[in-house]
Amino acid sequence: MTTTNTTTTTQFPPPKVLTYPSSTPPILITQGAEGRLYKTTYLSPSIPCALKYRPPKPYRHPILDARLTKARLSAEAKVLERCWREGIPVPAVYAVDTSAGWMAIEWIDGPPVRAGINEWLGDPPEVEQDGGHQQDKKKENADEDEGEAPMVDLMRRIGLAVGRLHNLAGVVHGDLTTSNMMLRPPLDGGDAAQGKAGKALEGEVVLIDFGLATQSQSDEDRAVDLYVLERAFLSTHPRAERLFGEVLEAYRGSFKKAASVLVKLEDVRMRGRKKSMIG
Repeated sequence: MTTTNTTTTTQFPPPKVLTYPSSTPPILITQGAEGRLYKTTYLSPSIPCALKYRPPKPYRHPILDARLTKARLSAEAKVLERCWREGIPVPAVYAVDTSAGWMAIEWIDGPPVRAGINEWLGDPPEVEQDGGHQQDKKKENADEDEGEAPMVDLMRRIGLAVGRLHNLAGVVHGDLTTSNMMLRPPLDGGDAAQGKAGKALEGEVVLIDFGLATQSQSDEDRAVDLYVLERAFLSTHPRAERLFGEVLEAYRGSFKKAASVLVKLEDVRMRGRKKSMIG
């Protein structure tokens, strides 16, 4: 997980658990509509963790708000724990306090997949592609210097991770994007033969942010999960569109029911095209 805000004091009051004396002041990483993500430590200053906090919503009735917060945090923690038991690459859950509205999970020390792909494409960090000739030239140089092997390998790792999520854990993520996947750096430092752009794609693909996840065995739900990922990928990385098929091929080989899910994916795509035409 990458730090986007290095300010230790913010306009947002932190949860009480972060106000206790600590050798490592918490850092607000991101602020969303439903919650905030802090970087802090767990039990020891040497163990970094991410603390996900759902603050009270003043526009909701306090009793209803408390019930929703408890239910959503509890559901997310259960999904993460289920995935962890099945060996799916997700952050480990350290502690949960549904009454206080927070959950402490493993800190993934690596960049988002989105950032790695943008670096491989030659884009400025976390900046959308402009489709200009200068960017196209950078991509051509990346292809000449590195080849597409690192990107193809990453696409296959993404497909395998999603396939294992659907198969082993029976979980549908609900918000699959390259921003909700991290690249955990390899312990051995990676392949020294890789160029700089290739090294940006190294590491284990770790799935994060399960706030919208559900447990489902439905082929339809799994197909929608893939469709969300496909649309997000094509929107965020349009110049790598031709490589997305590698994700589906790796997914196909990840479990026996993948074929029926991919058939459903075609149906979901068709509905999506009709919706976009109608408006």
